[in-house]
Amino acid sequence: MLSSLFVAVAGYAGVALSSSILLSGGTIIAFDEAKVSLNVIRNGAVLVTDDRIAGLYYEPLPSGVPADAEIVDCTHKIITPGFVDTHRHGWQTAFKTLGSNATLAAYGLSFSAFVAGPLYTAEDVYNSELAGLLEAVNAGVTTTLDHAHHMWSTDRAEAGLNACVESGARVFWAAAIESTQPGYSVPDQIKDWKRWNKRSFANDLVTVSLAYDAWDIGTPDDTKAVVKMIKDTKPSVLTIHWLGGTLWPFESPPSVVHSHGLLNTSDTAVVFSHGTGVTAPEAELLRLTNQFLSITPESEMHYGHGHTHSHRAHDQASLGVDTHLAFSTDLLTQARLWLQRTRSRIYDEVMHQWKVPAHSPMSVNQAFLLATRQGGLALRRSDLGVIRIGAKADLVVFDGRSPGMLGWADPVAAVILHASVGDIVHVLIDGNFAKRDGKLTYPKYDDLIDKFLASADRVREKFLALPPLVIQGAFFGARSAPYGEADKVDILRGEGDGYGELFR
Repeated sequence: MLSSLFVAVAGYAGVALSSSILLSGGTIIAFDEAKVSLNVIRNGAVLVTDDRIAGLYYEPLPSGVPADAEIVDCTHKIITPGFVDTHRHGWQTAFKTLGSNATLAAYGLSFSAFVAGPLYTAEDVYNSELAGLLEAVNAGVTTTLDHAHHMWSTDRAEAGLNACVESGARVFWAAAIESTQPGYSVPDQIKDWKRWNKRSFANDLVTVSLAYDAWDIGTPDDTKAVVKMIKDTKPSVLTIHWLGGTLWPFESPPSVVHSHGLLNTSDTAVVFSHGTGVTAPEAELLRLTNQFLSITPESEMHYGHGHTHSHRAHDQASLGVDTHLAFSTDLLTQARLWLQRTRSRIYDEVMHQWKVPAHSPMSVNQAFLLATRQGGLALRRSDLGVIRIGAKADLVVFDGRSPGMLGWADPVAAVILHASVGDIVHVLIDGNFAKRDGKLTYPKYDDLIDKFLASADRVREKFLALPPLVIQGAFFGARSAPYGEADKVDILRGEGDGYGELFR
């Protein structure tokens, strides 16, 4: 029997223990930094003091815990780190279910930032962003890298930032500098960004970050101004859409960003979203500069990004949700889908050689790490996505006796392959309960529901009044990317195919 382990966090000496919580009796999926692997502690405890994990124990009620600590019974429950989503567009929540059959082309012409501006007021952006972040928190996502390309005007951009602050979630709000917004020039956007970057936020939960996609299509002056701002201000995170490969007409690969002197730095984490067609040289550049991809499995399969090579760069990869307007908002689903998608691809490579796979090429542990620790590393935050002494107290507690979880032995497999959002009992962010006993603690949630639904109705009404979408020619007019027709699936015997209409 291992003895109790309690280690005081460095830097906490002399600080009053003003807020302590002991998660007692659960099975803990911790991380062993020395072994660089997961470490399962059964019937143990996690001590949270203020915003940090202050102790890990191999018994449920150890000695040495502050006398005023709140004891939360986690018997029969699984305690995990909070999930880290490295690519999301929170403002799009009001579009929910409108893009259920959309391809990437349809998304770009219907829901993207390039076309959605006229549909949203600042109030709509705020309500949509806030509702989306709380939806993510409810699903155990404690950290979000929000690619905020609702940069249509100062008030609408700032509304998204204010919603992040209000949410109580940990958010890297990456304001997307866009050169295509009428009436809101790049110099004006940069001026606003510098002002936002000087704001301070309670508990360090919101970090103003940056997004820029126009490395190959923006004007030289705009790109030069963005590069100068990055070098001068050193934002915590820079995020960039990039698909890779030879098909897609817009390219912002690591090599181009590196040519501006922005990758090989310890000041700014750079996250490339998707990278589905990443080449071996680009992957090696990510390794050399320790920058990351954000793989968004469900969106990439939903829209048709393709999955050519990103599964070959897992050591520099994390997971994201992307446009949750059309599919799941949780990292559980993304990790599960990506685990099975990767297994299937590699199994096929073996079977194409007329051989039977002998071993699984990817484990549940690896999928779990992609959804947690790898996200923290992508953001240059080794204190996120892990349970260890000194890490941020962002934690998720699963009900191990729910109908879907009952009978588990391996807690990692239980979470990755069996758990659902409905199994999440508690969520802590920065040491505070954001979800408790199955319910969000956000005090104004009922009021938000009404406000968000009113915004969603307004946005939907404007959207449905637009002329029907016609997709023809080539992807955004690029000769290198002509449209092609996918064979439509037929699931009915006889006449008809069952495809049906959209009920929206």
